[in-house]
Amino acid sequence: MKITMKKLLSELNKDLEWEYAAAIQYVQHAATINGAQFDSIQKELLIHAQEEMQHAVMLSEQIDFLGGVPTVDVEKRGISTNSLEMLRQDLAGEENAIMRYKERIGQAETLKEYGLRRVLEDILIQEEEHKRDIANALSK
Repeated sequence: MKITMKKLLSELNKDLEWEYAAAIQYVQHAATINGAQFDSIQKELLIHAQEEMQHAVMLSEQIDFLGGVPTVDVEKRGISTNSLEMLRQDLAGEENAIMRYKERIGQAETLKEYGLRRVLEDILIQEEEHKRDIANALSK
């Protein structure tokens, strides 16, 4: 499907919904994850939550700059009482974000929105870092 600015803005708003959801999910998981083996990742989840909110701000600014209206809707969140399942939910969220941002970077490139592409690349780098952090915690 050919990308248009309208479609790009719609997809960016969906990305924004996922960022809000990720921040909420990370805060909840950091508060409820338990077990000594999760002490270090618990602190990391709070950092991830803050970084996801930074991503939300960055996306909102880009959406506004490109003529759209940033959403206030929130995508689905994963919850569990099982600490390993929480981390698997977080990992799945990061994998989803990485896939979406790779697609979005290509779309920005197609529309010659190079500033947006750069912002998305910066977000992607952090999402990949989050994935590594969680994958490492799960492999212990």
